[in-house]
Amino acid sequence: MADVEIKVWVNGALHHATIAPRLTLADFLRVDCGLTGTHLGCEHGVCGACTVLVDGEAVRACLLFAVQTDGAEITTIEGMASSDGELSTIQCAFRDHHGLQCGFCTPGFVVSATAFLRETPDPSDTEIREALSGNICRCTGYQGIVEAVRAAADSINGSEGSE
Repeated sequence: MADVEIKVWVNGALHHATIAPRLTLADFLRVDCGLTGTHLGCEHGVCGACTVLVDGEAVRACLLFAVQTDGAEITTIEGMASSDGELSTIQCAFRDHHGLQCGFCTPGFVVSATAFLRETPDPSDTEIREALSGNICRCTGYQGIVEAVRAAADSINGSEGSE
């Protein structure tokens, strides 16, 4: 198959590329864009380590071909912080509530939590656990992750410290 030209916005920057039609979005982001925060774990869409936002929706970058995102706006973990480097509320919560250990799964969790809290700004802990059930962590035991998402939701809603 002939290479295909695409145009995508990645973390606010326009990228024009000529790529193989079967190049995954994850590989495009990591290799062509140099954004290695999108991690490849299972490469079957099961672990969630490669989760990115495509037009605001959380997707598994290992399951999409980059050509499928032509014209889209993509946000990776590198695009979660503000342009001056200030961490997002969710990133701060993961740091402050021990929602990470080795850090391999963390980008996928942060991106998934970002999309989730946009849709469900005041979730129950059960809703948090269900929303993040598609992301796998082998280190934390999930409690710190759930606490981080709860704290981020409380912070976003202006009810820090309430239960």
